[in-house]
Amino acid sequence: MNWRRKVNATLEGVTGYNLTRARRMIERPAPPAPPPAPTPPPPARAPGDQVRPPADPKIDRLLEAPVFVMSPVRSGSTLLRVMLNSHSQIHAPIEMHVRRLTVTLTTDPVVQAMEALGHTNSDIEHILWDRMLHRELVKSGKRILVDKTPSNVFAWKRIATCWPDARFIFLIRHPMSIAVSWHDADPEKRPMSEAVPHTYQYMKYLQEARTALDGVTVRYEDLTTDPAAVTRQICDHLGVAWEPEMLDYGRHDHGEFVKGIGDWRDKIKTGTVQPGRPLPQPDEVAEELREMCRLWGY
Repeated sequence: MNWRRKVNATLEGVTGYNLTRARRMIERPAPPAPPPAPTPPPPARAPGDQVRPPADPKIDRLLEAPVFVMSPVRSGSTLLRVMLNSHSQIHAPIEMHVRRLTVTLTTDPVVQAMEALGHTNSDIEHILWDRMLHRELVKSGKRILVDKTPSNVFAWKRIATCWPDARFIFLIRHPMSIAVSWHDADPEKRPMSEAVPHTYQYMKYLQEARTALDGVTVRYEDLTTDPAAVTRQICDHLGVAWEPEMLDYGRHDHGEFVKGIGDWRDKIKTGTVQPGRPLPQPDEVAEELREMCRLWGY
C-alpha cells in the first residue's frame, strides 16, 4: 500500500472521509441545470371584454377618417399603395398589421384600474392601433392615412368599429389570377393545391365587407390598363385633387419592397405600372372560384 492509500485509509478510519473520492466528486462535471419552468400563458381576457366604438372619438382617436384598402393577397395592393403614396396629401405606408398588436392586462390591479376608467381590453388595443397609424401619418407630413394590409379583410368588422369614420377602397382581381399569382410567388412552398383554398378565404371575407360597408370598388385589371382613370376615381372618393405624379411612383421613396409587409417581386420594383397577366379562360377557373367570379363580374 503506497503512502496515498495509507493516508486515505487512516483518514477514512478516523473521520469517515475518503480524500480520493472527495477529489473525484470535486472534479466531476456539474450536472446540467434543470430546464426553466415554462412561461405561463397570458391571462385570458376578462369575460366582460367587448369590441365597441370609441366612447368619445374626439379624445379616444387621433386619426381622422383613415382609409383602408380591403383586398385579397396578390391582387395589386402594393401597386395601388405606392401610387397613392406618391400623392402629396396621401400617406400609404408598408403593411402595418395593426390588428395583430394586442394588449395583455397582466395583473388583477391593472384590470381593476382599466375597468374603473371604463376601458375594456379591446378599447385599449384600439387606442394602440390608432396611435401607431397616427404616428406614421404625422411623420409623413401628409393628411390622409391609407393602410392596405390584405389580412385586414379578416377583421373588417372590428376595423369599422374601431374607426366609425373610416373610408374603404375595395380592390378586386380575377379570382383565378389571384390564386395563380400566389402560387407563382413561391412555387415550391405554395403548390396550386393550396393556392385556391388559401386565397379564397381572403376573397370570401372581402365580399362580406363589400356587402356591408360603403366604399369604392376598383379592379386590378383596370388599374394596370388605365391607371389614370382608376386613381382619379379614388381621388374623387377621398376628396383630393388628382395628381399625375401618382402614375410615376418610381420617382418617390416608398421604403423597401420586402416579403411580409408588401409585394417584393421584380415587377413592383420597376417603378412603373406593368401590364397584368391575361385573364384565364373559363375552363381554366377552379370550380371553387367560379361563384366568386360571377359575383365580381368576371
